[in-house]
Amino acid sequence: MVPLTHVLVFGAVLFLIGLVGFLSRRNFLTLFMSVEIMLNAVNVNLIGFSRSLGDTAGQVFAVFVITVAAAEVAVGLAILILMYRSRGRVLVQDWRALRDN
Repeated sequence: MVPLTHVLVFGAVLFLIGLVGFLSRRNFLTLFMSVEIMLNAVNVNLIGFSRSLGDTAGQVFAVFVITVAAAEVAVGLAILILMYRSRGRVLVQDWRALRDN
């Protein structure tokens, strides 16, 4: 069995990778992928705590986080398709153009 500290360190590293990707990129697709990495880091931590405590509540909550992430991807891809059709590119600078319309 893997110690809880290893799981937490792995989750923290994954979250930091997602955070750096979110703060340093200008493409919406990369931003969405970075958010998904951060959500998966949270899921790793939830399941690690759940396993160490012997409780299934963290695992159930992780399934709900995965469900919300899937809904986020569906809405995000719809917005990206709308931006690509109207502008011909998908950049963060174009977000204001969608808000003004």
